[in-house]
Formats: sequence, C-alpha cells, structure tokens
Amino acid sequence: MRVFLTGATGFIGSHIVPELIGAGHQVLGLTRSDAGARWLEEAGAEAHCGTIEDPDRVARGAAQADAVIHTAFDHDFSRYAENCEKDRRVIEAMGGVLAGSDRPLIITSVIGMGSTGLGEPAIEQTVDWHHANPRAASEQAGAEMAAKGVSVLVIRLPQVHDTAKQGLITPLIEVARAKGVSAYVGDGANRWPAAHVSDVARLYRLALEQHEAGARYHAVAEEGVPMREIAEVVGAGLGVPVVSLSQEAAADHFGWLAMFARLDMPASSTWTRGRLRWQPAGPSLVADLRECAYRPAAAE
Repeated sequence: MRVFLTGATGFIGSHIVPELIGAGHQVLGLTRSDAGARWLEEAGAEAHCGTIEDPDRVARGAAQADAVIHTAFDHDFSRYAENCEKDRRVIEAMGGVLAGSDRPLIITSVIGMGSTGLGEPAIEQTVDWHHANPRAASEQAGAEMAAKGVSVLVIRLPQVHDTAKQGLITPLIEVARAKGVSAYVGDGANRWPAAHVSDVARLYRLALEQHEAGARYHAVAEEGVPMREIAEVVGAGLGVPVVSLSQEAAADHFGWLAMFARLDMPASSTWTRGRLRWQPAGPSLVADLRECAYRPAAAE
C-alpha cells in the first residue's frame, strides 16, 4: 500500500517508516522541513511538505494514499487543550477526503481513554468520553468521521520509550535535574504503562495490514510501572535523592506535569495481542531508563 504518514520524522513516525518500507509498503511522509524531506528520501520514502497547522495541506497528502497513519501531534503541553483541538481539525480534514472509501485512517490516542474505573486497567473496548484528558478530542473526531463512512482505527499509546526518549518521563527527568531531587507522589504506587518504540511501530503496521474498521488497539507492553520505581531509577541516573511529595506539594514541584504524576493509569493489551498476534519484544522501560545518558544534576 501507499501510506500517508503524518509525524513521519518524529519519534514514533521515524520508526514506522522503516517498518512499513521493510514490509513492502510505500511511504509518503509529512514533514515541515528540508532536513526532514532529505531524511525521508534517504530512508526510501517520499516527502509531502506541510504542517498540522494547515489541515488542508495535510488532507491533500491523505488524498494521494491508500491508507493514512496519523501520529503527528504538537507536544507543547502548556497549550495541551488547544493542541488537542488542533488534532481534531486535522483528523476531520483527512477524514473528509477518505469518506466513502475503504482506505484506513489510523489515528493516535492515549491509554486513558480506555479507563474502566479507578485502579482498573484500561481496555480496548471502553471509551471514556468524560475522561479529563483533552486528548478525547482525537477519538471524538475519529468517531464522527466513522459515522460519515471513514474506515477509522485507533491506536492508544502509553509511555513510548527507548534510551533517548521516554514519553512524559523525559520531561520528568528534566524536572529532577532542575530541582535536584527525583520525586514521586505519596507512596508512588501509581502506575504508568509503557512500550518500546520498536514494538509500537510494529503494532501500527499490523493494524494497517489487518485493517479492522472500528478497532481500538493498546500499544502496551508493560501494564503499569510504579512511579516510585521510575523515580528511583532516574534518581540513581542523575545522582540525586529520591523523595516522596504530598499531593499539595506536587503541583509546585512538577508544574504542568503534576496532573500526570499523580495518575494511576494501568492498561491492558490482552485483546490487542490476541487480535493482531502482537508480541512486544523490546527492552522494558526501566531497562531503557538505566541506559540513558544522564548528566548529573550537580554538573548544572
């Protein structure tokens, strides 16, 4: 298939490109820069220049493809709700050119949307439309496009990691470096699910190739890694103390990350694994965190 991939030069997208090409697919990748276009061409893909700030331009890329994988997202969390609405507009624009066809539109969401209740693992069959995370806008847009005849699939992401990036843990490391302590909230028993980026890229390909309209998949290798364990590994890497914070102190310490640092968000991928025969094989989150190139806080 000829696949239009948004976020093609981003963290996840740059791993999806070789995954798709290696399986015999053609890739048309969205990029905002000349450097990104060169990288795509060297990887064996074709570049489509544009940004998610221009939904019409993105839609023109989707119109040229047999399928779309949408991973682009503006990760400026100081404007998170606004960026989630931006994602809605991009999904609507691409859906507009795919409606009435059997061409898959794979959109990206977050694990919290599958929440089934406090302390229970998120599952694929649940959609929590009332979840506090503004990223609900992405799945809402997907549902609206599905109602208009678009073949929509959803992949929900946990903390996607390698030794260079680890989702929300990457900015947590920067907070620990700046504050001189690696912190968790309360007893640190709250959990974050995780998956290695190579496993996530493979899941996108499998979802594309098996193309089950309406399906929701969880890219979860580890159901939940306790925040205290994460903080301890980060503290050891930076050479800083590990401390527990009260709920009240967390807001000042973590800033915009506080809402996430307190969350317990385990997630299951049992259905996904069985449906797609997906078996994660990459390193664990803690293994990658131990291999990070930490720069001690004392060196600041």
